Amino acid sequence: MTFTLNRRGLALAAVAGAVLAQSAKADGTPATDLVQLSRQRRDPEVLLPLWPGTPPGGEGVTVKDIVTDHGPVGGPPDRSADGVSIPTLAFFRSASPGPRATILVIPGGGYSSVWFDKEGYEIARWLNATGLHAAVLTYRLPAEGWKNGADVPLQDAQRAMRLLRAKAKAWAVDGGRIGIIGFSAGGHLAASLLTRHDATVYTPVDDADKLPAGPQLACLAYPVISMDESLTHPGSRQHLLGNSPSAEQVRAYSPDQIVRTGTCPTFLFHAADDDAVPVGNSLAMFQALRRQNVATEMHIFESGGHGFAIRDTPGRPAEPWPDLYRRWLSRHGFV
Repeated sequence: MTFTLNRRGLALAAVAGAVLAQSAKADGTPATDLVQLSRQRRDPEVLLPLWPGTPPGGEGVTVKDIVTDHGPVGGPPDRSADGVSIPTLAFFRSASPGPRATILVIPGGGYSSVWFDKEGYEIARWLNATGLHAAVLTYRLPAEGWKNGADVPLQDAQRAMRLLRAKAKAWAVDGGRIGIIGFSAGGHLAASLLTRHDATVYTPVDDADKLPAGPQLACLAYPVISMDESLTHPGSRQHLLGNSPSAEQVRAYSPDQIVRTGTCPTFLFHAADDDAVPVGNSLAMFQALRRQNVATEMHIFESGGHGFAIRDTPGRPAEPWPDLYRRWLSRHGFV
């Protein structure tokens, strides 16, 4: 395995560090403070490879791992994994005592990369400050030669959820309170886990795979949902399904088309002026969830574009989303 580092990029396999205590702020924390909190340079306590050996469908696959830092020199890191041969789970422990609710964070990147700082580590640090554990998933990319490439991200997401439950005692994770939050294409992956958590997409490799992969709560942040050409994000669709997917594939990989009764409560947010992933994706998922009587909350902000996470919210309409989400988590017994 080879890692190539561009500018200040750091190889994922080299990430390690000690946990620093953080204290939660009261309701109404200004977004500027949230940004500073999320940018604290704290590495995960644990960086765990998802699979004990070669990931499923990886025989003969050669992927060059590349980490690129897009942030300004001297500013906060803004790294993306642009090739992933070894998917990982980066665990961030809250300073709060006792078994804690935990959120699996799934960054976006159009299924061509994984932006693990802005939509991963920064979100995890903020979750820690609310009293939650967090784990950031760096998943394999579907167009890099893996067998059954369209299911490769879901294989990794299912495995990550099962590992969180397998590590519950060692990591002080409350196995009955594990949620997910996914951003952009990571929102598609989170929605796929929401609707296909019990699908058989890989052969079990150890006892962890006997555990359930379904979340108890889900948050979809400006998510890619539909694979229909009229609504989708073209890059995500192309990398996931190729240039000419069949109608059956389009339906099977559009989570709004396969929502079932009993799906866990779901929180969605999106900016109305998003010109990368149309807001219709969130609207379609919201309607699909409501048709199945799933407890659902959605916030559509007047403006904000795409990919704002927490870092780009101060002074913008989407500024309140972290507090709205935290309050929703509290109502559902996670905070």
